Amino acid sequence: MPARKPAKKDVEALRRDIEHHNYRYYVLDDPEVADAEYDALLRRLEAIEEAWPEFRTPDSPTQRVGAAPAEGFQVVSRTVPMLSLENAMDEEELREWRERLERVVGEVSDFVCEPKMDGVAVELVYENGVLAQASTRGDGVNGEDITANVKTIRAIPLRLRAEGKGPTPPQTLSARGEVYFALADFERINQKQADEGGKLYANPRNTAAGSLKQLDPKVTATRPLKFFAYGIGTSEKTGLDTQWDILQALKHWGLPVNPLSKRVKDVDEIVAFHGDLEKRRAKLPYEIDGVVIKVNSIATQQEAGTRSRSPRWAIAWKFPPQEARTRVLGIEVQVGRTGALTPVARLDPVRVGGVTVSNATLHNQDEVDKKDVRVGDWVWVRRAGDVIPEVVAPIVEQREGSPRKFRLPSKCPECGTPVVRPEGEAVTRCPNSECPAQVLGKLIHFASRGALDIEGLGWKLIEQLVNAGLVKTPADFYALAIDDLLPLERMAEKSAQNVIDAIAHSKKTTLPRFIYALGIRNVGETVAELLAEHAGSVEALLDASADELAGIHGVGDVIAQEFRAWADVNQNLKLVDRLRKAGIEFAQVERKSDEFAGKSFVFTGALSKFTREDAEAEVKKRGGKASSSVSKTTSYVVAGEKAGSKLEKARKLGVEVISEDDFLKMIGR
Repeated sequence: MPARKPAKKDVEALRRDIEHHNYRYYVLDDPEVADAEYDALLRRLEAIEEAWPEFRTPDSPTQRVGAAPAEGFQVVSRTVPMLSLENAMDEEELREWRERLERVVGEVSDFVCEPKMDGVAVELVYENGVLAQASTRGDGVNGEDITANVKTIRAIPLRLRAEGKGPTPPQTLSARGEVYFALADFERINQKQADEGGKLYANPRNTAAGSLKQLDPKVTATRPLKFFAYGIGTSEKTGLDTQWDILQALKHWGLPVNPLSKRVKDVDEIVAFHGDLEKRRAKLPYEIDGVVIKVNSIATQQEAGTRSRSPRWAIAWKFPPQEARTRVLGIEVQVGRTGALTPVARLDPVRVGGVTVSNATLHNQDEVDKKDVRVGDWVWVRRAGDVIPEVVAPIVEQREGSPRKFRLPSKCPECGTPVVRPEGEAVTRCPNSECPAQVLGKLIHFASRGALDIEGLGWKLIEQLVNAGLVKTPADFYALAIDDLLPLERMAEKSAQNVIDAIAHSKKTTLPRFIYALGIRNVGETVAELLAEHAGSVEALLDASADELAGIHGVGDVIAQEFRAWADVNQNLKLVDRLRKAGIEFAQVERKSDEFAGKSFVFTGALSKFTREDAEAEVKKRGGKASSSVSKTTSYVVAGEKAGSKLEKARKLGVEVISEDDFLKMIGR
């Protein structure tokens, strides 16, 4: 509850602000604020009207769902409104919702959890099984007729399925769901825009909305939109008693339903589902921004009823926002271990993806030019999972004046050496291998977790070692003594001994880790593993020709040339020799065959002969790829006991399914 009663003019100003953002979001599909900012404004108004009901008016944003339909489309009116959902921001608010619900309907122990798609809500009306009309949500009661555009979406059936065992669709069916872009499709569209010199789209949700509002359906047909159904809006009786039954019926009738939906019994299971989905969020092929929780029983839903703008029987528990709006305070240039110059936007700090972000990469000069990001701009910032934050796009409408376009410097900001940009490359580099920034970056990389994993040897300590003149190359780590460390900041005898012990422990490693630790351009952890498995030893690898390396499946000409160029530098060979003499050792790697080259395997269900990790290792050893998801490019799905949705998807796509015993025969066991 607000601390004190606000003035009437302040409430009206807040209301106008929300209506403005409604218009930008629902009508123009071009929001000026992130969802989290909008939610905060609306929750503030709700709290004011709850505390002082005299401020509540019939036209308040709290009394309706969204904005009026945009001009250019016919208006569709519906008798059963498409309501929005109340939001919960944390577990405490979720439990409060459960308590309020049970005060109305009594104890509830059956819920359905569904991923909250970050797409565009639509209603599909089927008459006698045939798609008759499609409309946007609009203000809940009145939407926009987008039938011609929706008919171009392949995921949406033009006629419902009615064969087989299962419920019969009602004569009139109002199916509701979300139209969205798969992330891979969105990236392809943006790449095409970039290739043609067009403006990049800001995010998948806005692009999906814009695609649905094309006046020419032929344009919409070029956009690979997808759809998930989540409910029924028709008032006609369907014979379905639960939300779970509705989802299964929609699927039976040919409408796609998100396979991650799940029935749960109580709040603890909801919390577990929410936590699990949040961890998986970054790896999903589409964007979600939370979990929708619904009472499963339709009778209980009806008993709970609705408020003015949302049902009492459902709530959306949102994830921390992965996209937020903030301002660019400056653009600085960082020099990496390979000499790459990377422009980095210094931002007014903002919460994104559960962390406070104050810096975001702009990648390279080409990306800066494409996005046209300038100092002082308001921008959208995105952080998916553990990915480095990046600036998505500037909000050009809010640009003040005519700030100058950003250009990378002609000289390295760290050492003053003239920079170069090789023909055909997007990255500008400092060619000076003795550049202080490159030296420090290589040392930090060598000690990092994926490389030699030297615990306690972080970048701050390495920086002190470099400044003290104790370390210039990775081999110098192994010559350090406790007395060298003790004069450094925050370094007592015990902590110094721990660092020395960690350095000694790192001497026993693996060939892939060692190759990756060398910091060769374009040689990441996966490529290092491929090189190690091919060569078997560091000596054989250093002697391999570029043609031989290029022939390794997954390596190719560019990486082969990069590696050969590195290995032809005498200074680099001396570094390898010094590291070996310092005591670094690793077992010979069994050379890999090309038996499964170009083939991909997916393992599903319970395996009885070996673990899934061991099975995937057998595939990689033979030059194949082990994946966690089934697609049209999957070669084989190995199905164990109780195989689930992956097996079903494989059969649907026509992917060959084999048993565990079949796989054993393939690998000669």
